[in-house]
Amino acid sequence: MPAPTHPRPHTETLANGLRVTLRHVPGLKRSGAALRVAAGSHDVSLAWPGLAHFLEHLLFLGTERFPAQQGLMAYVQGHGGQVNASTRERTTDFFFELPPAFFAEGLERLSDMLAHPRMNPDDQLREREVLQAEFVAWSQDAAAQQKEALFEGLSAKHPLRGFHAGNRDSLPVEQPDFQQALKDFHQQFYRTGQMTLSLVGPQSVEELRTLAEQFAAELTVGDKTEQISPVPLMDTAQASYQQVGERRDNLLFALEDLPVSSAVALAFLCHWLNSAKPGGLLAHLQQRGLAQSLRACVPYQFAEQALLHLQFTATSGSIDAIRAECLDWLSFFAAQQDWPSLRAEYSAQLQRQQQVSGAVQLARLDSEQLESDLSDSAVTALRVILGKIGTVDNFSCHWHLPAPNPFLRAAEPLANAGLIRGQTSAHRGLRTFAQDRSRGRRERSPMQFRQALPDNGDEGAVYVRWQTEAAATTELQAKLQRSLREVSDDARQAGVELSFSTTGNQWLLKLTGLQDTLPMVLEHALKYLTQVDADSPSSEPPVPSMLIRQLLKVWPERCLPVVAQSDDANQLWTTSRWDGLALGLDAHSQSAMGLALSRIPGKPSPELPYLPAFHAQLRWDQFDSDSSEHALLLFCPTARPDIPGEAAWRFLAHLCHTPFYQRLRGELQLGYAVFSAFRQVHGQSGWQFGVQSPTVTPERLLDHVQQFIESIPALIETIDDASLVEQRQILAVQLDPGILSGKEAAELQWQAKLAGHSSDYLNQLSNAISQLDREALLAAAHCLIRAEGGWHVLANSPSPGAPWEASK
Repeated sequence: MPAPTHPRPHTETLANGLRVTLRHVPGLKRSGAALRVAAGSHDVSLAWPGLAHFLEHLLFLGTERFPAQQGLMAYVQGHGGQVNASTRERTTDFFFELPPAFFAEGLERLSDMLAHPRMNPDDQLREREVLQAEFVAWSQDAAAQQKEALFEGLSAKHPLRGFHAGNRDSLPVEQPDFQQALKDFHQQFYRTGQMTLSLVGPQSVEELRTLAEQFAAELTVGDKTEQISPVPLMDTAQASYQQVGERRDNLLFALEDLPVSSAVALAFLCHWLNSAKPGGLLAHLQQRGLAQSLRACVPYQFAEQALLHLQFTATSGSIDAIRAECLDWLSFFAAQQDWPSLRAEYSAQLQRQQQVSGAVQLARLDSEQLESDLSDSAVTALRVILGKIGTVDNFSCHWHLPAPNPFLRAAEPLANAGLIRGQTSAHRGLRTFAQDRSRGRRERSPMQFRQALPDNGDEGAVYVRWQTEAAATTELQAKLQRSLREVSDDARQAGVELSFSTTGNQWLLKLTGLQDTLPMVLEHALKYLTQVDADSPSSEPPVPSMLIRQLLKVWPERCLPVVAQSDDANQLWTTSRWDGLALGLDAHSQSAMGLALSRIPGKPSPELPYLPAFHAQLRWDQFDSDSSEHALLLFCPTARPDIPGEAAWRFLAHLCHTPFYQRLRGELQLGYAVFSAFRQVHGQSGWQFGVQSPTVTPERLLDHVQQFIESIPALIETIDDASLVEQRQILAVQLDPGILSGKEAAELQWQAKLAGHSSDYLNQLSNAISQLDREALLAAAHCLIRAEGGWHVLANSPSPGAPWEASK
């Protein structure tokens, strides 16, 4: 395993009082920024609940210098980056990521919107309606209400018990007093002494410092304002309470007067509480039939206060019995002498996480200003915390520390990975790229080792797909997912993301991350996936999520033909056929894959049939939901399945992303979840539109989307030639493997394989984009309007009738 390449960030305070952290990471393809303001919802006067969140929204609505269509959000999204913001109890965060060439202009827009917000009254009225829609969804969201109910055991005087979301009633923008409060809050907290800017990228520290100084020049200079400490978490001397719910039980520990390094200590404690390994708390609760799952987290921490939350999916056990077992395990944990082995493993996994983190993830990590391991001061803090929880000296003897994470250890030399005894020519795909020099034979192998990504980096990707004779039942799907939990947790901590999906009769195992670790993770994952039997326990029921997210989750399966279901995992594995794709692996990693590949169940099939394409029809698929809100997804497959056709539709989606958002969310105020993006599913490319609204029906939402689609030719005509060329270049750069993250590039290559494209797909796509002109775009737009590739709607309402065909 290579040594970590991410040193601690350089930290300093600029002359105007802005605190900055600067981290130079040579291998990064993008640059990231995270700006933290030391002010949040609990710093707002009780007269104006939601003001801090409202201000965060207003800052994105444009300035005199950069109107909304040229502001940070539009700029970042238009250049293939990511951008977001978050208002918490005592902090507000703004963060974005861009290719280095565009990073300075992103920072320029962020500083301008923070320093010179326009605060237009009409904008405020429109944005208040967005927060009202969010409030309505929040008030009906089960997960959000469960989180809100967690705090009912706290003191009624503590701000955690207050209302901070903001809605039409709490944000009287028409009143002068509110406008003055909004102005005062911005002036008091949005100044240099209250802010920390974290920059991460391939630039040198000196270059990053120059960017930070340019950023700081626009900000209002001011000293730090001391944030008022809240009242005690509890009214009584009691330091904990418990709650019993319909599906989940909760234990909460209110911690006061905490020492320094308590945040790191609590993160360390939660990490080991969440371990599902034998001998731990969760495994024992499952064995006794008390609880099915456990999640420990810290939902609140400020100054010397913190709230530790343990949530359980209870089975037949009572919360009192669960509490007793928790305290018993915590007492066992407290008795360990400074946790040397756990500290070493925890530090190793934090280093692995930094190795695979992107620029914005590292920038956000730096803005937290946490230690990178469990220091001696954090050990002291942890002992104080465990004492406050109420641990004792006597505890049960059946507990033991979790087994070491096998993926964090150095990989052992593996045996020769050629053809394994007993294999036949049907298994030729198990040979490695290094062993099989013939490109034609490689392309016919079930596991293709493509060199479309550089093989001299730290990261790689492996995809294994099975085509089964039937779809897995819901119960079997849950069992398969549960079987991977321990492997998935260990893999993630070691720098590999593992996911497994069963979409109809298409099953997919995907691994992305540090290539040295991929072969071992694949081997373990296959072992556990194929050991599922009828007696395996199923997973806990998921918490209902936001309606539009539910639609996005089921959408890939709705794109496939309906097939029969089966709960016989062994039969499905035995009769399945498989193929796969490996990317970014050097010769050593390819050789190390041999043993794992020999254990893939099913029949190796180098020529699995392509999945059925969408038909040129208007199809309406209903999603049954209890939500009172409305949501719609519209997927428009490309009219031409070739690369030039895909290029034209990608460019259309690129040009229309911001106008669509501004039209449906900004002007029409249809909802708060509005997006459009080019998507690929099962090898099929297309343009997807999504909207969720508290009041507008799916049929009416579709009318608005269709009206926008019909306006696209006129929009294209308004773009001058120079801008068209510039946007074409921006899109081509976004598809450059030198700019794409390893995970993004791997996913594009996987979809290309499913669509039957060759390994130079990205080069062909970039070339096709560079040749697009206005006529080609207009032709593609008219194909879209005429629905030549078909339109597929997924919505929580019945089909409106002709010309739409209801799915069966």
